[in-house]
Amino acid sequence: METIDTLKIKNHKTRIFKNRDLSIELNCHGNNEYIKVSYPVKYGLFSRLETKNHIFEFNLNHELRHAKSKKKAWIHPSEWLKRTMGNDWIYYSTGGYSGVYEALGEYYLPNLMYPTNSLLGGKPFKENEIDIIVKNWHQIIAQLPDTGLPDPISRWIWAIKQQTPKGLHKKAQKLFDISGSRVTVMPPDARHVDYNIIPLNISDGCLYKCRFCKVKNKKKFSIRSNHNINNQIKHLKQLYDKDLVNFNALFLGEHDALNAPCELILDTVQHAYDAFEFQSSVMKKSFLFIFGSVDSFLNADKILFETLNRLPFQTFINIGLESYDQATLDLLGKPLTPKKVAHAFKKIQAINNTASNIEISCNFVMDETLSNAHYTALMTLVRESVNKTKPKGCIYLSPLKFGSPSRQVLYDFYKLKSLSRFPTFLYLIQRL
Repeated sequence: METIDTLKIKNHKTRIFKNRDLSIELNCHGNNEYIKVSYPVKYGLFSRLETKNHIFEFNLNHELRHAKSKKKAWIHPSEWLKRTMGNDWIYYSTGGYSGVYEALGEYYLPNLMYPTNSLLGGKPFKENEIDIIVKNWHQIIAQLPDTGLPDPISRWIWAIKQQTPKGLHKKAQKLFDISGSRVTVMPPDARHVDYNIIPLNISDGCLYKCRFCKVKNKKKFSIRSNHNINNQIKHLKQLYDKDLVNFNALFLGEHDALNAPCELILDTVQHAYDAFEFQSSVMKKSFLFIFGSVDSFLNADKILFETLNRLPFQTFINIGLESYDQATLDLLGKPLTPKKVAHAFKKIQAINNTASNIEISCNFVMDETLSNAHYTALMTLVRESVNKTKPKGCIYLSPLKFGSPSRQVLYDFYKLKSLSRFPTFLYLIQRL
């Protein structure tokens, strides 16, 4: 009996067409597992169009997903543009490879079009060749002939022409409408799947309304009904449509889904796994990403983590600790005590040491205006609390300021990273 993966690939046979002006490859088979390498890797099933000056790649819904110029003015031949489900453009730069990997845990640096807390990167969207693609990609495609070609090629060109910028904008808005709002911040661990996630909200808001936070809303924390969750799953499946086969990662939102009842979390995760057919994805493994607060994490029953560990997911839970210093917590407006932070950090280590399919990461803030006491206390947790380096349980350091790259903060980060006994990276705030 053939495996599901084999059957899926057979349903999308590769077809190649070339003439003097263009090259088209339908149903390219990209890598089927997310990996970390210092050269461009494309994933899943997609189609590629190459003209004299450009390369465009499209998903199974005929929507543009990657693009680059072949002209000499393009910054680097290994760098490319990505269009997200939220209809944002991201420019992936190499940044010198090693420096980016040390800072982010990935070989490519996502350069975003909106303000964020990045300490790295330049201003690629001001480059002429990048600007041309962002603004004129559809005009370039619209000029392609769609007659006088083999029938499958002609129909495919016609189909990609129908996916206009206006239509893609509407589809992104529909994605936001399904859950009731845009995902304003994705968990940092979503980097492991290049942020290719399906967002499903089981709750709204968060327990805390911290003064420093720029990405969360002011909604009072509330639980979604089963009816609402089921409707989201139904409409998300319709929206992702044929390209659903390329997804294997679920983001359980919103900002503190861990505070939802244990039974709701587990039932939703299993329902989503079945409905989205992750077992049939062309991508290996399945991933689950969740945000949690200190209190929701401390209050979560042992049975939740034991059951999550048995589910067919590699689960990543991200907890915002922010500081182990009371004065800094007060400054941030975070209603916690160092005692609670220490308790949560200890529980994080216990789960990371025993649950093979769960990794719990945590966030701390950093800024040149914060006191030495904040950093001294941080070292107490990430260095002095353990006597050897740990392979899992990432520590993410999040710069407080948006749109203000700082050499001093970047220098401080590398110093803290060198002292930490945990994998330590910058938290680059990204939306979907």
